[in-house]
Amino acid sequence: MAFEKVCDITDIVPGTGVCALVKDQQVAVFRPSEAEEVFAISNMDPFARSNVLSRGLIGEHKGELWVASPLKKQHFNLATGACMEDERFNVKAFKARVVKGSVEIAG
Repeated sequence: MAFEKVCDITDIVPGTGVCALVKDQQVAVFRPSEAEEVFAISNMDPFARSNVLSRGLIGEHKGELWVASPLKKQHFNLATGACMEDERFNVKAFKARVVKGSVEIAG
């Protein structure tokens, strides 16, 4: 599996997300805390059909991290891409890692 560098970990403010282009796909990359841990899911909100998930709010529910869409407020699991409200609208999750300060996403 090939990983692609998308940014430095310091480019992502803890508690927020950014958008990256990975193989012609918009990917929402999240850094939930000060730790060098990142998550990546598709940036496309399937309800609003807009690339906005990277601007959503990160929260925790039952020990798992989720992002709430800034438009329609549905929640997507940062690790799996599962939609809390309706599993028919799950989004793609990408493998993400931090290597020597670089955020890498598997294409």
